[in-house]
Amino acid sequence: MKKILVTGACGQIGSELVAELGKRFGKKNVVSTDIQRAPSLVKEHSYFRYLNVLDLHMIAKTVVEEQIDTVFHMAAILSASGEKNIQLAYDVNLNGLMNILNVSRLKGVKKVIVPSTIAVFGPDAPKENTPNETPLNPTTIYGVTKVAGEKFIQYYHDKFGLDIRSLRYPGIISSETLPGGGTTDYAVDMYLKSVKNEPYNCYIKPETPLPFMYMPDAISAIVNLAIADPQKLKRRVYNVHAMRLSPNDILSAIHQHVPEFRCQFEPDFRQNIAESWPASIDDRFAREEWGWQPEFDLAGMTRDMLNKLLRKNQNG
Repeated sequence: MKKILVTGACGQIGSELVAELGKRFGKKNVVSTDIQRAPSLVKEHSYFRYLNVLDLHMIAKTVVEEQIDTVFHMAAILSASGEKNIQLAYDVNLNGLMNILNVSRLKGVKKVIVPSTIAVFGPDAPKENTPNETPLNPTTIYGVTKVAGEKFIQYYHDKFGLDIRSLRYPGIISSETLPGGGTTDYAVDMYLKSVKNEPYNCYIKPETPLPFMYMPDAISAIVNLAIADPQKLKRRVYNVHAMRLSPNDILSAIHQHVPEFRCQFEPDFRQNIAESWPASIDDRFAREEWGWQPEFDLAGMTRDMLNKLLRKNQNG
């Protein structure tokens, strides 16, 4: 990877991905883009420019002018937000992806990395250790667009030889950036409220299990997939998994450090979304083919999250 373009760079994963790429490959080799104002973390580790993924000409212009050879396409409308604006989710998640794929094949981009999600799974998929290959019948527009995206990824690889790689993220927990409208955002909110000594009303039932991953592992996974030997990759899309957690699990872990934290449960429409998703993911292919291995468990993540959030809180 000589010159890297990141779309959706101001999002929850995008901003921390940019920081890691800047550290690994040099600030001058990372072009970060979004339609939002760039936070300091993004500007510190990359060259930022405005880019709307729905503008095909703008994408092509950026790729040519910056001599891009690798694209991390992170721009997306997530599950909860997508249910509130179906047309926007369709436009960004599918038309945006198609623009990236078409520019990449026509302008000589060598590698495209596109995250997918556990939202591709529906109620008929196995709940425990959901396999990499299983029926994909999602119940959200986010999941529907991501299933279609996975099919386009395979198609562009088979038809045009484009090196496209994808991984299905579980819920992501981060201490650095605010969540962006996903069903699993409650996990981050619980940690944020606990360090502020504020009660929290959780919109997911206390015993509902979902797959999760701490942000440092999420960044490690996508970067390691990007640099993996293509000869070892036997598929285009990989499950990745780290922890099976319920709101009660997270609450118990927080209580080990902040015993006074209080959380009530008031399920809303996101409960139905959560119940349609797996509780745990079988990611054996990622582990076998490119060495995926998470570093953080719940206890380690909680210690790290709370320490970082407390420092940020004290520094204003």
